[in-house]
This record gives sequence, structure tokens and C-alpha cells, in this order.
Amino acid sequence: MEESAEGRAETEESLNAAYTDEEADTILHVLNTAPQSELAAIKLLRGKKSASIVQYREQHGPFLDLDSVVQVPHFKHKITVKVFDSILSPVDKDAKKERRPESRSSVRFIKPDVPTERLQATESIVSIVFGIKKIAWAHVSRSMMVHDWQQQEWYRFMKGPYFAHMYLEDVSAVVSKLPVADFYVLEKPGISLQNTSLFPVMLHMRTVEAMLYAMLNMQYEADGEHRVLSMARSTVGKHFDIMVGESRTSGLEIAKQLLTHSVSQEEPRVRFPQDAIFHYRNHLQPRGQNRNEELCDALLQAIAFYELAVF
Repeated sequence: MEESAEGRAETEESLNAAYTDEEADTILHVLNTAPQSELAAIKLLRGKKSASIVQYREQHGPFLDLDSVVQVPHFKHKITVKVFDSILSPVDKDAKKERRPESRSSVRFIKPDVPTERLQATESIVSIVFGIKKIAWAHVSRSMMVHDWQQQEWYRFMKGPYFAHMYLEDVSAVVSKLPVADFYVLEKPGISLQNTSLFPVMLHMRTVEAMLYAMLNMQYEADGEHRVLSMARSTVGKHFDIMVGESRTSGLEIAKQLLTHSVSQEEPRVRFPQDAIFHYRNHLQPRGQNRNEELCDALLQAIAFYELAVF
């Protein structure tokens, strides 16, 4: 059973031990990359706390683990736990202002530009989200049926020297498994260039992105048509109301709801093969250090693409 925020705070155990690696990655990404204006948009980080985080980063570099956050002035263990949990979980929708849907008139959130008629004629896509440790994809057809939804772990990246052949071998292995589709939609990396300590992460993300563009666009020289597109991470977050300020929170609970609704509702938002639902539910259960955020994000991105750009 998962501990509540209060339970975590009362025991005052190591914060590193209280959260999984995947949860820690999500939290540290927000705290290390968001500017003060974005941090201040999070209710618990208004005022001195957001300024203290930025000042600490400037003086000591990025936070390397969760326990280091309590070293920041004005951060006690209990409030730090609440901040972490607010980053991982969406805020109450009833407490938010009514969301204004993205305009699809110009489809500005998709790059490169693709004629509207091509987008509206889409029959299937493969939505792809990748990070340092994993790459995940969801193959979804126009009928909103999920035909394939899986991920693959990467073990060799960001460890030791940079070897170009490792990227060739590992990215090629993934591409060989991807289904054929009209479009391949990639999550656009959103790491701030202001934090120079994150340059290795940005280099990794851009390398993988460029390789996917090349390997999945082999016909471009012949017909000049783009089949690989990039979609802003924030666009998906706004579509599903999982933004805290300008930062994305976890999409895990929404992915679970989509699975449940696919069985309980007559007209669900997305459908899954009946014989795969139990398998997918099992994947979405956070166990140990495995939270599968990329897997969830790939599904949400596919749904947002259809609802904003196709239908």
C-alpha cells in the first residue's frame, strides 16, 4: 500500500528511500530545470521558496538527489514531501480555472508543418516518448484502438564515454520493432538550455531524436513528405490538465483511468484489445523502482494528437 504524504512526513525517513527512481527523476527534472517564474506557479513554492531553490542551484549546481532538497533554506521535511507529491500528482481539477482547449486552427504545436488534409486523413500513428533509461511507444489507429503499447529499457546510455555506435545499435533495435504507421509522433525534448549541467542529458535527447527522424523518414528524399513529427510535451499536459505551472506532472493515474473506462464505458476515449487489458494494468502498477512514466506519456500523446490535430 502506498504511503500518504503525511505518513512520509511523520516518519522523516530518507526522501531517496520514500520515492522510486522514476518518481525522483520527475521531481528533480522540475526542480533543476524550471525557472523561478514556473516554480512560483506551484502553490507550495510561492514566495521565498522558489527563490531559494533557484539561488541554491546557482550556488551548488543541480540537485543530485531528493535528500539534498531539505538543505535549501525554508525547506523542512514535511513541506518538502508535500512539494514532491504535488509535482507527481495533478492538482484538483475543481480548484483550477476552466481549461481553454488548444486551438487546432494552425496546429502550431506540431513540427514540422504538415498540410491539414494529411493530418485529417491519418489512419494510424506511433506515439514515441523516450528518456535516459527507457523508450516507449503506442500504436493507435483512427478508431482509437491501441494495437501495440510497450517500452524498452536502455542500459548503456549516459554511462561512461560517449560511443556513437551504441546509439546506432540501440536505436536501430527499437526502430526494427515499431509498427508501420502514417505518422511517428515524438515528444519534443523540453530541457532548458540555461542549466549547463544538464547539457549531457540534452545531448542524449537530441541525438536520439535526430536518429529517429532519420531512420523513420527514409522515404523523404523520394517524396519530400515528413512522416516524423514532434509534439510539445506541454501541449499534452494542458490537454489532460496535468500541468503545475509550466511543468508536467505524472500521467500515470490518467492512463489507469483510460484502461478502466475502456471496459466500463460504452464509448471510451480509447480502446484496448480485451486480451491485453490485464497485461497493461499490470504494467501500470508502480512496483519498486518502476513507474513507467514514458509508457503512460506515449499513450496520452497519441490521444492528444488525434483529438487536437485529426478529429
